[in-house]
Amino acid sequence: MSQNLTMRDLVSPQAVDATLDATMKKEVLQSISASAAALLEKDAHAVFDVLWERERLGTTGVGHGIAIPHGKIAGLDKVCGYFARLSTPVNFEAIDEKPVDLVFLLLSPETAGADHLHALASVSRLLRDPLLCNKLRAAKDQKTLYSLLTESASAQAA
Repeated sequence: MSQNLTMRDLVSPQAVDATLDATMKKEVLQSISASAAALLEKDAHAVFDVLWERERLGTTGVGHGIAIPHGKIAGLDKVCGYFARLSTPVNFEAIDEKPVDLVFLLLSPETAGADHLHALASVSRLLRDPLLCNKLRAAKDQKTLYSLLTESASAQAA
């Protein structure tokens, strides 16, 4: 991310799902692809295809119940995020073999080289905080999830 981009720039309150229902990794990716595509006015199949291709290279399940699926999409003008908490943890073939219940989707413009990597690093750093992840898992609603994501990021950046 450019130095002045914040988590609030990445995720809007509408880009947070507090109760995503899915039973398989593919379903999770299809659901978040459809939701993010609707917000970004992009084709859901195109978003899913990019994510599925990335997943085939290696899991984006980074461990500790967290997945960060990501990819580059034609026609985007900035890096965008979408966060979902799963109602039930799903096997995501994560590196620690634990099921995933927190998913942060990251989509970038095709031309975003360093910005994509900076955003990925920021999301990864944010979700490496076990205290924050516990709060995200305990949050009751979308508004609380959004506040936790954006306020925790601000505190860490300070």
